[in-house]
Amino acid sequence: MKRIPRIEQYGLIGDMQTSAHVCDDGSIDWLCLPRFDSPAVFTGLLGTPKHGTWRIAPAAPADRSSSEAVAERRYRGDSLVLESVWRTEAGSVRVRDFMPPRDGAPQVIRIVEGLTGEVSMISAMRPRPGYGSVSPWIHEVGGRMVAEAGVDALWLDTCVPQVEKDGVMVSAFSVAAGQSVAFVLSWCPSHAAAPDVPDPEAALTETLTFWEDWTRDCTYEGPYREAVVRSLIALKAMTYEPSGGIVAAPTTSLPEEIGGNRNWDYRYTWLRDASTTLAALLGTGYLQEAQAWRRWLLRAVAGDPENLQIMYGITGERDLQERELPWLPGYEGSTPVRVGNGAADQLQLDVYGEVIDTLYLAHESGVAHCADTAVLHQRLVEHLARRWQEPDEGIWEIRGARRHFVHSKVMAWVAVDRTIRLAEAGALDIDVAPLIELRATIHNEVCTKGFDRVRNTFTQSYGSQELDAATLLIPCVGFLPPTDPRVIGTVDAVRRELATPDGLVRRYPTTGGRAGMDGLTGDEGTFVLCSFWLVDALALTGRLDEAHALFERLLALRNDLGFLAEEYDPVRQRQVGNFPQAFSHMGLIQSARLLHLLAMRSSRPHGAVAVPAPCSTSPSTRQTRADLMPQHA
Repeated sequence: MKRIPRIEQYGLIGDMQTSAHVCDDGSIDWLCLPRFDSPAVFTGLLGTPKHGTWRIAPAAPADRSSSEAVAERRYRGDSLVLESVWRTEAGSVRVRDFMPPRDGAPQVIRIVEGLTGEVSMISAMRPRPGYGSVSPWIHEVGGRMVAEAGVDALWLDTCVPQVEKDGVMVSAFSVAAGQSVAFVLSWCPSHAAAPDVPDPEAALTETLTFWEDWTRDCTYEGPYREAVVRSLIALKAMTYEPSGGIVAAPTTSLPEEIGGNRNWDYRYTWLRDASTTLAALLGTGYLQEAQAWRRWLLRAVAGDPENLQIMYGITGERDLQERELPWLPGYEGSTPVRVGNGAADQLQLDVYGEVIDTLYLAHESGVAHCADTAVLHQRLVEHLARRWQEPDEGIWEIRGARRHFVHSKVMAWVAVDRTIRLAEAGALDIDVAPLIELRATIHNEVCTKGFDRVRNTFTQSYGSQELDAATLLIPCVGFLPPTDPRVIGTVDAVRRELATPDGLVRRYPTTGGRAGMDGLTGDEGTFVLCSFWLVDALALTGRLDEAHALFERLLALRNDLGFLAEEYDPVRQRQVGNFPQAFSHMGLIQSARLLHLLAMRSSRPHGAVAVPAPCSTSPSTRQTRADLMPQHA
């Protein structure tokens, strides 16, 4: 029986339309074809090998099992070509796993290369379409092996013999030093003609060239560049190239608590996640992705901003009906396994702020003006002006009663503030006088109803005692300056009540066995993005040494390939939640950029630059985290 790998034992390969999770034991346990949100053909990640997997590894010696063998692995330069080296008594081999940027059929290519000696290898592919529920018809066509089920046809091409045994496509072979054996898995609709047999070596060269060219455009040259570039690659890998949509993560139902029920499908485009991801891309020189996402936004929202959803499908689909897959036991018994996401129907007022802030950043970064986007922007802010006083489900998508969340109101303020800025810069033709009044009204209400004067902290919602890590963003978005005592008090309260001694931050309090504010039972890990928010808040409030120390601790949470899940369990000391998570990598990039900028400014002669500007009487002059960081730097 195969051991259950930890989430951090997986690497990622992808083609900007879907991706595969490759374990350090040589197995691919998650692959959806042909898109991120398609049913998985390998679903072992959420079940067992019988639910679909493909393993290439040294054959088991007679005296022991190879199931515990683990390869040494790394990515080839700044790419998504994963290299795993296996060392055995008979010799050593390297396996290169990658997915070429798509030009036709989606493909997973695995090239086995002999390095020393001669090693006996085995490839065992158990395809199970329909999230592990369907046993396909495996047969030979013209000397090629194919597994067909419903719409799916999976073609496996290799130069070594293949046999089918109990639903598994098996190849046993040996590779000596200087030799190579390639396996190519191609998908096409079962009714279509067979896909062409590719040239694996040519595809490898093309894939490496693509990533080398893309990462060369990165403008960030500060400390932690390796971590920043690897995070940028992760974000690019989660972009659906044909539409410009960005998935929050390429997985579903990896649990926020091992054995728990907080298991959600993240293979969709959240406006919030995509917006903040694009802020990280814009700040490192990637304008093309912002332009593509802006076109996606126009298509997804269409002519209906009054019914703005918080998330859409990767090509703008609105119907993301949530359902459970009862035949899957879940990752380490964490059920239910869900596909679709019911939160699509929620009201989350903060998304207006995130979307409009990204449009503002795009303008500041030099993305060309778009008249259609300007019209959409105006309609969004007009709609927000009518609804900002309503309670909502908030940034964390609670499944309990709606509340007046402080973060939602702050981001409504951001939406109005950035609209005013763009209008004053001549980028929007809109009357700013009522917006200036609205901005002041929202600000005053939040400071009156969302602040606990006794504890000197902003709270999660109006009148509540609970805290929320999202309030750490108050100085970052410019709502209040970092020098304000209310900001410093909030940062200290979050550290005291929501953080571990190491500075890992929970989103908000949970209640274990009974349903809490969020309408859910159970607990969860610390939220990686929230911990990066604390890095930013510490840095902005002048505690740079503490911010750098926390940033270093967060970097140490990455797996050996540089990836972060959504959360981290400090008790079990392991990653939890969907993986890799765009939010987490966006936070890493933004924190690295901020720390770099503040370090440069602190090294200048005293008084040369104020960091940041104190609060003025006009909210529009307050500096945001983005204002502090010049674009493309």
